[in-house]
Amino acid sequence: MGQHEKIATSLPAAVTEAVGASLAGVDAELARRYPGDPGTRQPVHTVYVPADTFTAGTVRSWGDQALAALDEHAPDAASLARVLGLSDALAGPVYERVRDKLVREPVEDLRIDFEDGYGPRPDDEEDEAAARAARLVHEAYATGTAAPYTGIRVKCLEAVVRARSIRTLDIFLSGLMAAGGLPDGLVLTLPKVTYAEQVAAMARLAGAFETANGLRPGRIGFEIQIETSQAILAADGTATVARMIDAAGGRATGLHYGTFDYSACVGVSAAHQASDHPAADHAKAVMQVAAAGTGVRVSDGSTNVLPVGPTAQVHEAWRLHHSLTRRALARAYYQGWDMHPGHLPTRYAAVYAFYREGLEPAAARLSAYVAKAGGAVMDEPATAKALSGHLLRGLDCGALDHDEVTRLTGLTRGDLEGFALPGHRA
Repeated sequence: MGQHEKIATSLPAAVTEAVGASLAGVDAELARRYPGDPGTRQPVHTVYVPADTFTAGTVRSWGDQALAALDEHAPDAASLARVLGLSDALAGPVYERVRDKLVREPVEDLRIDFEDGYGPRPDDEEDEAAARAARLVHEAYATGTAAPYTGIRVKCLEAVVRARSIRTLDIFLSGLMAAGGLPDGLVLTLPKVTYAEQVAAMARLAGAFETANGLRPGRIGFEIQIETSQAILAADGTATVARMIDAAGGRATGLHYGTFDYSACVGVSAAHQASDHPAADHAKAVMQVAAAGTGVRVSDGSTNVLPVGPTAQVHEAWRLHHSLTRRALARAYYQGWDMHPGHLPTRYAAVYAFYREGLEPAAARLSAYVAKAGGAVMDEPATAKALSGHLLRGLDCGALDHDEVTRLTGLTRGDLEGFALPGHRA
């Protein structure tokens, strides 16, 4: 044993206590505003389907159409790898997992659209469509055919469509309650938000519905779509999106970027409206910073280039969608929109390649961190959190298997969650 050091202090305990008392309000505010990631699964995409075309077979139909597209335009692993530039090592595993996903779970998040994809309709027609959507969603969850996450996008809360939006929301939620209750995977989306007060109004509607139906307070959450410049920068120069998260009162679950509405709002010409435009990058960076630590997740937008037509045209659209998805993943936008069944093969190919490429490096670094083995890279708790998050997201979407992750890391899923969730410090 070495010589014990003599410990000397100068500050009385009263000073420490006084500092703690002075920061108690800040401590509470940090815990309230920045609870960290909820630790639940985040879908890799959101599929939007107009309410009038949504049927009980929509999810299966999208999967079948995506498989048919693969059969026609990339019937084997080598052909898809050539189109997307996948390595020989990834080609087989990615292709097999993509096909399996399209059979097993082709859509992770489905939104029945009553906004732009549906448009203005006579009130009795939209009433009927909202009630029908509630019935079909209930039946899908009851029979196990629903996407893991399912819900509706209502119209916005601007004056001209406000009453219609509220009525559609009420009919849909009331229909679910009458059929047996709100499903766990329910997701609601509020589009074209420009002021935090509109978010507060949506939260008020959710609370009123909970009270009317005896639901626990906070049961109903919703996503906020960022589609206008005012949602990013307020008239006084402050970041509106941060105010929106606060105005939701803990109900905001996601911020979704609207590629084409936002691009048009800031004057980007139609030919250049895309999720990799500098205007899009700026908006999403503001969203990302505002949401960091709040538990609100950020989603990228969509591409309007559809993989249809002759094979050469489909391949060109696939390469674009694949590159945009990979670009978004590298920027920590782990979710995006898909507008056509033909986007599913490249969505999953990009996601699966991303997580499989990162599997062995992430596993090696995390194992070294756990063992305190050191190495060429010195990782800290924040990096361990990121490494665990990468592996958990890969497991959730089907890119990775539990057995291979455990074999490479020596860690269980519970261990990974312990590193990834708030509170990990060492």
